[in-house]
Order: sequence, then C-alpha cells, then structure tokens
Amino acid sequence: MQNSGNTILLTGGTSGIGLALAQRFHTAGNTVIITGRRAALLDQITADHPGMIGHPLDVADAEAVRAFSARIAADHPALNVVIHNAGIMVAEDVTGDFLDTAEATVVTNLLGPIRLTAALMPHLLEQPRATIMTVSSGLAFVPLVRTPTYSATKAAIHSWSQSLRAQLRDTGVEVLELAPPAVQTDLMPGHATDPNAMPLADFIDEVMGILGQDPTPPLVGVKRLDFLSKAEAEGRYDQTFARLNGL
Repeated sequence: MQNSGNTILLTGGTSGIGLALAQRFHTAGNTVIITGRRAALLDQITADHPGMIGHPLDVADAEAVRAFSARIAADHPALNVVIHNAGIMVAEDVTGDFLDTAEATVVTNLLGPIRLTAALMPHLLEQPRATIMTVSSGLAFVPLVRTPTYSATKAAIHSWSQSLRAQLRDTGVEVLELAPPAVQTDLMPGHATDPNAMPLADFIDEVMGILGQDPTPPLVGVKRLDFLSKAEAEGRYDQTFARLNGL
C-alpha cells in the first residue's frame, strides 16, 4: 500500500480508530473521504481538517450503500483505497431479548463491508493499484463471551478477507486485514479508560509503521495482537479463552 497519493474512503471515520487513521492518512498526503451517520460531526471534523471530505452514510442501509457507491466513484474517479472501519460492539445476554442487537451487529459489521465492496469492486478493478482493508479484531481469533455476535462477525470478516484476497490475487487489488487488540476508544463503555487496553496513539503509530512496510503484510496486527491471534497455533487457546473471559 502506498503511503501517500491515494484517494481513501474510510467508513466509520468520526471517532476512535477510524478518525485517528483518517487524520494520519490526511497528514501523509492522501485525499481522505470519511463517512459516518452524524452529519454535524462530519462537518466539524472536515472543518478542522481542511481538504478532508465527509459524507453521511449508514452502512446498514443497503440502498444507501448502493447510491453512495455510485456517487463517490463518479465524484472521485481516483478512489483506490477502501477501509471498512464502521462497526458496532454491544454486550448481549443470550438468556434475554438479544435478537435485535445481534441482527443489527451482523448487518453493520458484516453485511456493510460486503455490500460496499460489491458496489465498488468494478471501480477498484479499473485502478492501476487498489487496496481493500477490512477491520476485524483480536476477538476474531478468541471470542469475548459477553459480545458473542460482535466476535462472530469479526471472525467472519477474518475468513472473508482471506477468501477475497485469494480471489483477487491476479488483479491489481490487494486485500489487507487490520485486526486491533483492545484499544482505548469509545467503542464500548469503559474502553477509553481501560488500563489493559492499548492507548490509541500507540496503536495508530504501530499500525502506520506496519502499513509502511514493503510489502505490507496481509494481516496488519500490532504486537499486542499476538496474545489472541497466536493462541490456537501456540496450543494455549483454552487458557487464553478463560483468561480473556475471566473464567
């Protein structure tokens, strides 16, 4: 992935990891387009970062995704990088009324990236070089019991990214997977102040260093990810699952 000169579409760019990545890519000399559901917040961010572009988008709305994709490809013909960062993480009690939460999580975290990729694929295939970067999670490798559907969607994104990469291997489209460990953001209540989570600035610094490698590794994982991503291969899955979930 080139460090600069890209036109980057980044979903879920109004807070947390998405906003931090958008700021770093913008500073590095890329045209950055961010999306989010809150138009006022998009306006504030783009005002604070002249040259950054904001578009309201709910990735859970299939028709909105199709219409947005057609418009963004027409308005930005140089678009060559898509980062699927939008996602929700909500605790679920499966002994109670959890179905609405589970369905919303699947639509946002899994169908959202699939739909947007499908809509933009013809455009990306026309580019000399293009990148699709999915965002999974350390929980793709070892689930967090209190967020079962979130963990499952991230495992699905991990699997889907591998298949997407293999199918596109003979094209100009590379597929990267960013898999964050626990990071200090507002993704869930308490995460931003969790002393066991990785500070956001440290995470972004390490990620940008990995993305600057040539070639860029398919799995963009900081060192802290190893605790989860290597648990099964290193024969400590059961212990890691128990430790992660306080069992």
